[in-house]
Amino acid sequence: MFIRAQRPDRSTERLAALDCLRAKIMIADADLNIVYMNRAVREMMTEAEEELKRELPRFSMATLMGSNIDVFHKTPDHQRRMLAVLAKPHAATIRIGTRAFDLLVTPLMEAGRRTGFVVEWEDAHHRLLNLDYAAQIAAIGRAQAVIEFAIDGTILKANENFLRLMDYRAEDVVGQHHRIFIEPGAAGSAEYAAFWDTLRSGAPHVGQYRRLAKGGRPVWIEASYNPILDHRGVVTKVVKFATDITTRMEMMAKLKVYIDAIDVAVSRSNQEAGAARGAAGTATGDVQSVAGNAEALAASITAIAGNMETSRAATDAAFAQAEAVGTDTQGLASAAQAMGGIVALIRDIASQINLLSLNATIEAARAGDAGKGFSVVASEVKSLAVQAARATEQITKEIDGLQGRSASVAKAMEAIRGQVTTVREEVSRAATAVTQQAAVTQEMSASAQSAAAAVSAVLSSVEEISSAVQDVSGTVGQTMEAAQALVR
Repeated sequence: MFIRAQRPDRSTERLAALDCLRAKIMIADADLNIVYMNRAVREMMTEAEEELKRELPRFSMATLMGSNIDVFHKTPDHQRRMLAVLAKPHAATIRIGTRAFDLLVTPLMEAGRRTGFVVEWEDAHHRLLNLDYAAQIAAIGRAQAVIEFAIDGTILKANENFLRLMDYRAEDVVGQHHRIFIEPGAAGSAEYAAFWDTLRSGAPHVGQYRRLAKGGRPVWIEASYNPILDHRGVVTKVVKFATDITTRMEMMAKLKVYIDAIDVAVSRSNQEAGAARGAAGTATGDVQSVAGNAEALAASITAIAGNMETSRAATDAAFAQAEAVGTDTQGLASAAQAMGGIVALIRDIASQINLLSLNATIEAARAGDAGKGFSVVASEVKSLAVQAARATEQITKEIDGLQGRSASVAKAMEAIRGQVTTVREEVSRAATAVTQQAAVTQEMSASAQSAAAAVSAVLSSVEEISSAVQDVSGTVGQTMEAAQALVR
């Protein structure tokens, strides 16, 4: 039933009793050699053997009985010095690899002399784990509000954080039901009864809850209701861990109001952007039409300017011709005047001839028969003088008429020249104005083209703004949904 190298001076019954204990007992003699191990310690060592071998190369269950306890220490000198002076039980925790063991070493004394040691072994894993759990729970208790309920909802205890949050004292809540924190109308609802039925079934509840503090003050908490099970899997109580989120929920409620207002503003902006987009599109079409018309007008005015230049050239030529005709008319008038002088000279000559013929006739008459021939000549000369006088009169009349017409023509040509000069000046001014207008129209056409390009860019920007507003609207909608979810 047990293994031993040297049988201690004890009865078989006592050793058998030790072997039946769940306590893990190891006995070493005064020289620290292992002389006894009960079943519990052997089973523990066997289960941990592979891991112990990795840390302690000399360890072996096959040779452990009778070996020295130094096999459990990499540097046993310290352990030996401590045991050499040990006079009362000594507790220690040793770590071997990932294993941890609690040891209680008790010296065996007989007649004032130490005869050996009893070593109680215990796997420290669960103790340390429980300590860790306890430390975590304590940390949670320092950071969160914690309250415990019986499975029927009766309050068992609450920590200071919870009592401070709800404005209660411990004696005010212990023994009361959870419903003291619930709206009166909700405490009797089927949902509330189902809530506790779920917890009693072992399922936890996690969420955000609106609760009432002392005096009816609303409090928002983010909490988890955790059913605690015993070793049989039966729910024995419910522990709630809670965090105060009242400020956050109030902010979320305000945020929802703000987001609703933003959503309205964004919707209005979206409508305005749509209207601006339509107006910009219309303006683009109008400006492009104006630009096209301005370009056509510029082309027409350029053509008119060319025609005006041609007209000015023709007017200049007409003015030159009028100048030339005026000069010729002046020459004609001068020639007519000169012809009047010649006619006067001819008239004087005819008078002289007539006077000469009269004298010749008188002299022929005085000469008698000797002067008859000369008288005939004188008569013919007289006749010629008369004809010359008549022709002179006719020429005089014609010259007078020519002079009158020449004067009229000269006067008319002077008037024409004046009118042509006026027309020439007006055409010149018009040509200059049309040229300037053509330049302005060209600039206007270029400006209209630039304006068309600018309006097109504005339209593109409005499109982008509209798209951005749509994106913002979608984002605001999603944010509003998130805020609504948080407020719930």
